Amino acid sequence: MTTPPLSGIIAYPVTPFSPQDGELDPAALHRLTDDLVTAGSHAVAPLGSTGESAYLREDEWDAVCATVLQTVDGRVPTLVGVSHWSTATTVRRARYAARHGATAVMVLAQTYWKLTGPELERHFATVAGATDLPVMLYNNPATSGVDLPPETIADLARKIPNLTMVKESSGDVPRFSEILDRSEGALSVYNGNNPVALDAFRAGAAGWCTAAPCLLPRRCLELYAAARDGSAERADALLAELLPFLRFIVGHGLPRTIKAGLDRLGRPVGPPRPPLLPLPAPEERELAELLDRLGSRPLPDGAAHGAPVTAG
Repeated sequence: MTTPPLSGIIAYPVTPFSPQDGELDPAALHRLTDDLVTAGSHAVAPLGSTGESAYLREDEWDAVCATVLQTVDGRVPTLVGVSHWSTATTVRRARYAARHGATAVMVLAQTYWKLTGPELERHFATVAGATDLPVMLYNNPATSGVDLPPETIADLARKIPNLTMVKESSGDVPRFSEILDRSEGALSVYNGNNPVALDAFRAGAAGWCTAAPCLLPRRCLELYAAARDGSAERADALLAELLPFLRFIVGHGLPRTIKAGLDRLGRPVGPPRPPLLPLPAPEERELAELLDRLGSRPLPDGAAHGAPVTAG
C-alpha cells in the first residue's frame, strides 16, 4: 500500500461571514486557517459541510478556496471539498483547487434526483479525470441521501485510478476494515463521524476528518497520538473526556456549534448563513460549560505540542 497523501488530524474550518451584512469575511478565514496550522493540525480541509459550502456563491467558493490554500502555503497538506449537484460545476471546482495548489480533492455524492449506479460512476470518474490530484470519495448518507457500501466503493476505486481515499461518515465502524480488505489496501480510509474516532483508528483509519480542532486542537491531536502509539488506556480516557463535546457539536450542527464556540473563545467568525440559525442560548450555555470543563483540565502526560491558540 502506498503512503496516503493525508493522515492524522484533518481539520475542517468553518466559513466566516460578517455579522453586519452576511458577506464572506476573508480576514477571519485567514486567521482561523492559520490557527489550525499553527496548532498542529496535520492537514486542513475547507469547503465541506462544516464550511457551509452548499450556501456559497461560486465567487465565494473560489475566494474561500484561494484564501485557505494561500494561508496554508504548503505547510501542511490540503483537502478541498469540491462537491456540487452538477458534474460540470464539480469539475470546475476541482480544476480551480488544483490550479491553486490543493493536495487532494473530496467529492460527495451530492444529488437531488436519486442517481443510478452508472450515473454515480460517471460523475466520480469525470471529476477524478479532470485533474491529476488524488481524490477522496466522501460517503455521508445522512447528508447526501446516498449510501455507498464498501463493495461499491472498492469497485469504483478499481475503475478510477486516482480515487485513492475514502471518507466514511456513516458511523458503521466495520466498514473501515471492510473497505481496506475489499480494496486490498489500495484505498486509505478516513473517519468523518466524530464520536467513533477512536474505533475508526483502531479499525485502520488513516485520519480523522473533523471540525473539532477549531475549538480543541490539542485534545484531538493527543487522541490521535495515543491511538497511533497503541496507548489504549490513555486513548480511552481521552475519548471519554471528549465524547460529550463531540456528540454535542454533531447533534446540534457543526457550523452553528463551531461558530458559537469560536465566539466563546474570543475568535469570532460571524453567524451561520441562512437558512441556518445561530445556536440557541440554552445550547450556547451548554457548549460553554463543555469548553470550560475541558479547558480547565490539564492534558495527560506526553501531550501533543502546538501553539496555545485555544484551551484544550
